[in-house]
Amino acid sequence: MTSDVATDEPTRTQPGKGATESPSTTGAARLEPRGWAWSLARFGYRARPTTPLRERLVPSYTDNSKYTGGGWLPCILVMLLAGFIRFWNLGKPKAVIFDETYYAKDAWSLLKLGYEGTWPDKVANDQVLNGQTDILQTQGSYIVHPPIGKWTIAVGEQIFGLTPFGWRFALAVLGTLSVLMLCRIGRRLFRSTLLGCVAGLLMALDGLHFVMSRTSLLDLVLMFWVLAAFGALLIDRDDTRTIAARMFASGPDAARAASMKFGLRPWRIVAGICLGMACGTKWSGLYVLAAFGVLSVMWDAGTRRACGARRPYRATLRHDVLFAFLATVGVAAVIYVWSWTGWLMTDGGYFRHWADDRAGLSPDHVLGVPLPQVSMTWVPAPLRSLWHYHAEMYSFHTGLETPHPYQSNPWSWLLLGRPVAYYFEKVPTGTDGCTETDCYQSVLGIGTPLLWWTGVIALGYMLFRWAARRDWRAGAILCGLAATYLPWMAFQNRTIFLFYAIAFVPFLCLAVAMMLGALLGPPGATERRRAWGTAATVAIIALIAWNFLYFYPILSGETISRSGWLDRMWFSTWI
Repeated sequence: MTSDVATDEPTRTQPGKGATESPSTTGAARLEPRGWAWSLARFGYRARPTTPLRERLVPSYTDNSKYTGGGWLPCILVMLLAGFIRFWNLGKPKAVIFDETYYAKDAWSLLKLGYEGTWPDKVANDQVLNGQTDILQTQGSYIVHPPIGKWTIAVGEQIFGLTPFGWRFALAVLGTLSVLMLCRIGRRLFRSTLLGCVAGLLMALDGLHFVMSRTSLLDLVLMFWVLAAFGALLIDRDDTRTIAARMFASGPDAARAASMKFGLRPWRIVAGICLGMACGTKWSGLYVLAAFGVLSVMWDAGTRRACGARRPYRATLRHDVLFAFLATVGVAAVIYVWSWTGWLMTDGGYFRHWADDRAGLSPDHVLGVPLPQVSMTWVPAPLRSLWHYHAEMYSFHTGLETPHPYQSNPWSWLLLGRPVAYYFEKVPTGTDGCTETDCYQSVLGIGTPLLWWTGVIALGYMLFRWAARRDWRAGAILCGLAATYLPWMAFQNRTIFLFYAIAFVPFLCLAVAMMLGALLGPPGATERRRAWGTAATVAIIALIAWNFLYFYPILSGETISRSGWLDRMWFSTWI
């Protein structure tokens, strides 16, 4: 008679055989295979559960609550906080501060002439602040940056006029929207609304981002479009991997993965438009264009590898690289030329008619390399003039070595070695709230120190995650930071400033948010571990918020006593 009674008797190994003997319902011995997992289990080892292909391609969000509207509600709340502190007293100080003397007036000139005109020397700023806008002269002015950033500033001037509030308005809008974008980008990158909002909150509380959102310079516009391009490529990555997950629902297939085609990729085209806008703001966007193009192709190769392709890079080169180039570089080039429409369609721009009375020969050299000259009359004269203008702009940028009291070496940027004083005025006793003998109003272009110094540690963590753990998220953050930071290392002798670093501030905040996510603890962490991690994370964010509020008076032009100002000059290089 058979028995269904189970036994707790331990299994036994037959001599000379790698198998397990266990009782059976017939009483006969049955051999079961035994491997390394069985042996290691005796020491507490548990094999990781196999993750389905779809989950590996498109991981689920960890906190996708229906009460947050897909994560939009907390992201919008962070954006509103950022917008409030950026728009509060936006017109203060009522002055032309730092390089606003160039870009605010150039933007107004674009509105009125379509190109950058000239202004009276020395007295123009005072006349503009007194409401005189008829002093613009039609003679073309020599400018060294493309026009997108100035057209952006011009939007606010068109609405509110040539006033401090007017020329800062569009920058405050972009600064506020960039916080929302970073929340959503962080959410998509980390699959966590909480960490996305942490990244956005950190940027909302960054001093340099705050100052640049309230100052009419070009670099925040560049940062906005770089961040938008990064977000578009993230969406494109998710979209293509969603397509792959549907195609390989039954599992990886090497042959199909090698020949897989994704079809039209609108978000990659959007990224190309954004990168064209970045290049049309400042030429440093070219480095980002190259880096993001390579990053996107690498992501495609990773998708093919996950789907089983044996030679993912060869398949990516065959099916994706050409279309990726056209969608990013090709689209960006079209947008860049389009950005010069005002200069091309008018007659008064600097060098606008340079090619009109020339023989139409090609340049005899490019970047110092001699070239044979050929007839270029088939190229319209305005485009030949534009090429010459760009050659002159390139010479200016590579040869700019005029000393400036607030210039800094890029090696010192992450440590905030030399910030930029945008504005500094002494306030007489009894005016503007000054109750002491000496008071100051200042706008100092500096990041929130505790955030940036924490960011240095976070970048070390990103290098570890990318190099040792092959974490693609850390690699993406490092790619964005490298593309916006490392190129400046090649210009050690050029006159450059800390505020150029605004372009990599979003990636610094993402790095800190990712590190804080690790500090919170992994999903399987104990309750005690989670409690300590949460306490440490909240403490770090609270210290960064306090640090921002402490520096707020010297970031926003508030009246502050001399002693209070000196208390905030932590290092002599900050003065």
